[in-house]
Amino acid sequence: MGFEHVPVLLDRVLAALPLKDDALVVDGTLGLGGYSEAFLKNNPAWRVIGIDRDAKAREIATERLKDFGGRFTPLAGDYRTMKTLCAQSGIEKTDAVVLDLGVSNMQLTDGERGFSFREDGPLDMRMNQSAETSAAELVNTLSREELTEIFRKYGEERFAWSVAGEIVRSREKTPVRTTFQLVELIRRGIPAPAMRKMNGHPARKVFQALRIAVNDELGALEQGMKEAFELLGEDGRLVIVTYHSLEDKLVKYQFREWCEEGLGILEPRKAEVPGEEEIERNPKSRSARLRGFHKKDLPDSAKGRMGPWRKV
Repeated sequence: MGFEHVPVLLDRVLAALPLKDDALVVDGTLGLGGYSEAFLKNNPAWRVIGIDRDAKAREIATERLKDFGGRFTPLAGDYRTMKTLCAQSGIEKTDAVVLDLGVSNMQLTDGERGFSFREDGPLDMRMNQSAETSAAELVNTLSREELTEIFRKYGEERFAWSVAGEIVRSREKTPVRTTFQLVELIRRGIPAPAMRKMNGHPARKVFQALRIAVNDELGALEQGMKEAFELLGEDGRLVIVTYHSLEDKLVKYQFREWCEEGLGILEPRKAEVPGEEEIERNPKSRSARLRGFHKKDLPDSAKGRMGPWRKV
């Protein structure tokens, strides 16, 4: 296939899915099919619905999983509308939903997709390439104030104002069309002393912020969690792997809210993170956090509890 694909926290994800033998699992972020393949191998009777808005990813995953026959069904679309997508295929309830919110290596290493600050290419960043708004459009049309808000809100970039200023000044002469053009402007916008103290690439936060804005990732996550909850049957499981604090906070607070409403419990009780061995094997997993929610009816005496350690 030409792309390295290492599913993150795979053992923990499987451990969070103690499902019945004929379970139906929705892999809401199919990607290249790593999780889906593991689910199909884990139990010979499990079935998997794989959802992804990236046509190339779906094509690769479908080829990878073709030997599983009718046990695997790919669906084109965004996980934020998974309930509708499943209903269109005659599926009203599922036993589990899994979301891995990371960007795949395929997207990062393909310079033409514009996700990577290490690869030169068009400043795109659209996961769904039929979508209208690209990163280039945001960078070349938004005001300095609007760009600053995006960089601060979605990237937590300290020097958002000065980076946005460099972009606005530069685009008056030449539109910002490529990833390397943007990287250079980001470097100019960050003071040299701060650059010297940085552990990671200076463009990382701005690129993250633009990717989130282009794809409405946080809006998709908020809506996707609600869709997943409604799609889950009784005793269903929702497992989400996040990669930065903005995502993790949304998941954490939504799960807590459901617990307080007596709609289920946290399983596992706390976020799980990769061990040193996995991080060494797959450095991309370093920032990953797994959270799980077990949807179940609770007696009044147990409502509001967060985890399974109290006996009902």
